[in-house]
Amino acid sequence: MPPTSPPDGVARSAEELNAAIRAFWIDGRGHPQVPLSREQRAEYDELCAALRQVQRGDVTTAA
Repeated sequence: MPPTSPPDGVARSAEELNAAIRAFWIDGRGHPQVPLSREQRAEYDELCAALRQVQRGDVTTAA
């Protein structure tokens, strides 16, 4: 099962986001998991959007 999103305001690194995105496509036994449920797809889309922001440098890390 994919990890849940962190609390609002917590920035994730590109590595963390990539790992969470990959987790959507692999089930607990290491097999591909397709298709995603509606809820999983919504969270997957949010993770992809967050990753794009990190890649563009739109996210700043709290000190």
